[in-house]
Amino acid sequence: MPTVAHEFPSLRVFDHPLVQHKLTIVRDRRTSPADFRRLLNEIAGLMTYEVSRRFDTRAVAVETPLEVTEGRQLSRPVTLVPILRAGLSMTDGVMQLFPEARVGHIGIRRDEATHRPVFYYAKFPHDVRDGYAIVIDPMLATGGSACAAIRHLKDVGCRDIQMICLVAAPEGARRVHAEHPDVMVYACALDRELDANAYIRPGLGDAGDRVFGTVEG
Repeated sequence: MPTVAHEFPSLRVFDHPLVQHKLTIVRDRRTSPADFRRLLNEIAGLMTYEVSRRFDTRAVAVETPLEVTEGRQLSRPVTLVPILRAGLSMTDGVMQLFPEARVGHIGIRRDEATHRPVFYYAKFPHDVRDGYAIVIDPMLATGGSACAAIRHLKDVGCRDIQMICLVAAPEGARRVHAEHPDVMVYACALDRELDANAYIRPGLGDAGDRVFGTVEG
């Protein structure tokens, strides 16, 4: 079970030993892009068990080899919404565990001068508003991209939204709670702070660069 971050009522932090073990390897600057990608997907899969705990189910009849019995199935569709590009790195891990999920995409980049989010793309299933939406992004830094993504989903009618990330900064967690207190955020760690360049400290570097091997130097 994730723990409650008391200063941030809508934030849940995973303290599971296996999650923390994998997160430590992800933080290591020596971890290769291939291992980084693999670990992000493994962590995302582990997080999905808890994120899906509150999904509604309905009773269905199922015929076993011996008799008919009652089972349970999800009663509403689930849409994963990775924030491009780094959010893609965690989506496969969720879908390996939950292949029934659909995938929407939302493109938001950070203006490096202003640190403000710049929206450039969105594509969702036509009935995204009828089910659950899970926003996926490895980093919750200033909270600008997360809040913009959540706002866009609400604008198209979504009312049941959650978010998963690897690491969160206090500034980002505070902003998401202030703007969207109805959205639960799940993270593997609540890190110390943002630096002057709006990077999470201690963090794990630029997740997109590390996933796709575009780190300079």
